[in-house]
Amino acid sequence: MKDKALILVVDDQRQNIELLEAFLEPAGYEIVSASTGEEALEKLSSSDVDLILLDVKLPGIDGFEVCVKIRQDAIHKMLPIVLVTALRETEDRIEGIEAGCDDFISKPVDKLELLARVRSLLKIKAYNDLMCNYRSELEAEVNRRTLDLNHALGRIKDASLETIYRLSIAAEYRDDDTGAHIKRVSRYSAAVARSMGLDESTVESILYAAPMHDLGKIGIPDQILVKPAKLDSVEWEIMKQHTVIGAKILKGSDAEFISIAETIALCHHERWDGSGYPNSLKGKDIPLTSRITAIADVFDALTTKRPYKEAVSVDQAITLIQNSSGSQFDPDVVTAFCAILEEIIEIKNKYNDDIPQSFDIPELKALLDRYNLEELNGEAKATAVKHWATN
Repeated sequence: MKDKALILVVDDQRQNIELLEAFLEPAGYEIVSASTGEEALEKLSSSDVDLILLDVKLPGIDGFEVCVKIRQDAIHKMLPIVLVTALRETEDRIEGIEAGCDDFISKPVDKLELLARVRSLLKIKAYNDLMCNYRSELEAEVNRRTLDLNHALGRIKDASLETIYRLSIAAEYRDDDTGAHIKRVSRYSAAVARSMGLDESTVESILYAAPMHDLGKIGIPDQILVKPAKLDSVEWEIMKQHTVIGAKILKGSDAEFISIAETIALCHHERWDGSGYPNSLKGKDIPLTSRITAIADVFDALTTKRPYKEAVSVDQAITLIQNSSGSQFDPDVVTAFCAILEEIIEIKNKYNDDIPQSFDIPELKALLDRYNLEELNGEAKATAVKHWATN
C-alpha cells in the first residue's frame, strides 16, 4: 500500500499546475504533471495514478477526449477524474459526464473545495480498490478450490474406474478374458463414441460402462463357460443368457453410467441385420452404446491371442469388421472406428498385458483337493453300502 496518493495534474498553464501543487503537496499528496492530453496519457500508462485533475482546454486533444480515452482502458474505468474548468454551461458539464468524468471544480480553484473533493474521491477509490482486490482474491481462491476439487474428482473417477475394472475382471475370472481386455474394450468404446461426436459426458459414461459388458457371465455354469469343446444347442442358449443376467444385475440404478452399462450388457451381442441375441434387435433399434461396444469387443477378441486361438493382425481384423458392416455392425460405427485406427492401435499397445488372471491360492487349492478327494471317497463308500444292501 502506498504512503501517499499520486495525483496527475493536467494543465497547459504552468502557473495553474504550480497552484494545485501548492494546495495539494502540504496535504500529503504526491503530484505528477502533464501539459497536454497526449503527455497525460503517457504519464498515466507509466505511473500508478490515484486521481486526475484534468483541464478541459488543452492543446491537441482536449480534456473531454482525454477522459474518453482513459475510460476505454478497463484498468482505469474506476479511476477518479475531476475536470478543472472555467466552463460553467450545463451542456459543457453534461459533455464531461458523458465523457466519463466523476466531478468538476470551477476555476479559480478554491483550496478547501479542492481538498474536500479530492479526499472524497480518494475514499471512493480506496473502497473500489478494496472491493476489486477482494473480488480478485475471491476469484483466485475459488479457482484454487475448483482446481483442488477437480483433482480430487479426478482421483475419485480414477479409483472408480479401477474398481469397475477389477470387479469386471472378478466377474469374468473363470473365462479367458484378461484385465487388459477389459481396459481395452473400455478405451476403444470411449474413443469410438468421441469419434462419432457424442458429448464428453456420454463418452465418459461409456468409458465406465463398457467394462461391464460381460458381467452376466458370473451366472453361467463353469461347465458351459469354460467348456473346451463346441457348445451344444442347449448350452448355447444358456450361454446367451449372460446378456440378460448382466442387465438384471445392473438394472434400476440412478447412475447414468450404470444405466448405460445395463443397456450394453443386454444388447452388445445384437447384430445390425437382426440376427443377434437376446432380442433379435435390428438396425437403430439397437442402442448406440451397444453398437459401439460390440465393435470394440469383437476387434479386441480378434486381435488377442487366447489358449484356444491365435490373434489376427490389425489389418486382418479391420478387413473382417469392414466386411461385416451392414450385417453384424452399424456402418456408421464401422466408419467411426476406422477413422481413428491410429488411436485404436495406441490403446492396444498401451494396454497389452494379456496375462490371464490368476486366482490360484495354494492354501485354497490344497483345501479344494482335499474336499474333492473326500467327495470321491464318500461316493465310493455310498456305492459300496448300496451294493452290500442289495445283495
